[in-house]
Amino acid sequence: MKNRNYQKELDRIIERLDGARPRLLLHSCCGICSAPVLEYLTRYFDVTLLWYNPNLYPEAEFDRRFQTLREMLDKLGFADKVSVLAEPWRHEDYEGVVKGLEEEPEGGARCTECFRLRLRECAELAARHGFDYFCTTLTLSRHKDEQRINALGEELGRAALVRWLPSDFKKQGREMRSTELAEQYGLYRQLYCGCEYSLRRRETHGQEQS
Repeated sequence: MKNRNYQKELDRIIERLDGARPRLLLHSCCGICSAPVLEYLTRYFDVTLLWYNPNLYPEAEFDRRFQTLREMLDKLGFADKVSVLAEPWRHEDYEGVVKGLEEEPEGGARCTECFRLRLRECAELAARHGFDYFCTTLTLSRHKDEQRINALGEELGRAALVRWLPSDFKKQGREMRSTELAEQYGLYRQLYCGCEYSLRRRETHGQEQS
């Protein structure tokens, strides 16, 4: 089956808004990925960020990335426009869903379960708090499979009875924009995806996985 163009699907949704501003719960994977996505989406949606990333390891990295998110919101002028729903570091959530998948390659089934965990939390919270849509910044990275992420979002949205907002945020130069903003504002730019497995790969092979 031909891959879908999720950016075009999002464009069509935005065109149909006709001035309305739906409420969107946007899962944030990190500050620098969230920055260009917020520049884009806050023009059309009332955005609340969800910080739920139990995959991050160690806890100090979780804290540092959340601090960077807060710093980004202040420096880019979003602090008064965008609310943050922050959940604590619950690494056991992540360990539970990847049990038995420890030896999977980067980008494989373990990553799918990590995406599913975070998107399910976002979908359920969006439904509980009456949001019109939910979405994630994960599709900004070229290392992440936007087809898989959007398919999971649609599946979990149907289960939670809340609409998934399709995306491929790396399009239209936004991935490069995240790097520019990180450099411009001196924001921490992580060198691995976040979990202990990607950290181990980074330490062994010296490859950026974020």
